[in-house]
Amino acid sequence: MNHKIGIGKFACGLAIAVAGILVLPASSSAETRGMARRDDRGQARDSRQDGRQEGREAKQDCRGDGGNGVECRGEKHEAKQEGREEARDTKYDGPE
Repeated sequence: MNHKIGIGKFACGLAIAVAGILVLPASSSAETRGMARRDDRGQARDSRQDGRQEGREAKQDCRGDGGNGVECRGEKHEAKQEGREEARDTKYDGPE
């Protein structure tokens, strides 16, 4: 009889220990870093898109002011480059 009680206590203790381990939250440090990288990539993408739009606007403004094609393309190029640089800074250095 004592043998059965000992096995029962052991099984009960083991079940409680396993349940306790399963209830503990898992570490999420890797997920957090991945989420941060995704956020950085999203912000970089937004920066590039903003740069494209600014380039379009700069070209339209230049054309509206009577500028020639070469000057307008240069302004568009500069605006897009600024957007790209900002995106690189965001992606590789993180948001500031």
